[in-house]
Amino acid sequence: MSQTKINPVKIAIIGCAGRMGRALLAQVHDTPGAAVCGGVEAAGAPEIGTDLGLLAGQPAPWGMVAGTDALEVMAGADAVIDFTTPETSVEIAGLAAQARIVHVIGTTGWTAAQESALSAAARHATLIKSGNMSLGVNLLAGLVRQVGATLGTDWDIEIVEMHHRHKVDAPSGTALLLGEAAAEGRGVALASVAARGRDGITGPRKDGEIGFAALRGGSVVGAHKVIFATEGERLELSHIAEDRVIFARGAVTAALWGHGKGPGLYSLNDVLGL
Repeated sequence: MSQTKINPVKIAIIGCAGRMGRALLAQVHDTPGAAVCGGVEAAGAPEIGTDLGLLAGQPAPWGMVAGTDALEVMAGADAVIDFTTPETSVEIAGLAAQARIVHVIGTTGWTAAQESALSAAARHATLIKSGNMSLGVNLLAGLVRQVGATLGTDWDIEIVEMHHRHKVDAPSGTALLLGEAAAEGRGVALASVAARGRDGITGPRKDGEIGFAALRGGSVVGAHKVIFATEGERLELSHIAEDRVIFARGAVTAALWGHGKGPGLYSLNDVLGL
């Protein structure tokens, strides 16, 4: 019998009753070499005390229930995954640093101060953070970086994204990831060229600008398009997410990859070797 079967990587899920949390529970359960060891929800959530197997859509209970004490759950974990809020993720990163375990972060909508807090936690914890945990999206980012490096600033760059009506941040973390890739290709800082909203009399488009447009509606899991446009032609690169399982699969892959790695702040590019 293999070592991974004897000693699976024990993974806890933060926000285990949400849409992503339930998908993560199911994905960990179905992944060889991984095992669910606990789940945490916010105090007052109606799912507190609900069996994790039932949250994962399994026919039989697992004998573990959703709780509220992240520190207690993480004490028995090798890794923790969260797609929650920046405030929660910063708190979990601090706990992961204390426990010296892997923390996979799919949360988006960060401030500069929160990013700094993660960097501090990464001195003691193995943090793996990405604006999107999909293999396809990260491959798309590589293509965007290459195209950005190849085409001059006479090619305008626009990024259009659409998500379900419940998403609370805009532009999406994926859109910003793609914008960073385009900016890196051009050798500029995204903050210096990003146009994150246009309204009213804006004047002509600035040379070198990278524009963002965010659409919200219905139950769209995620759709992203990067448009390179110049006089007489247009190049469009796109990705459509049809199921949250793609993000769960990438996050669990990241948790397994990070187990045994040293402290640091990693990305999915590191996990995938891109």
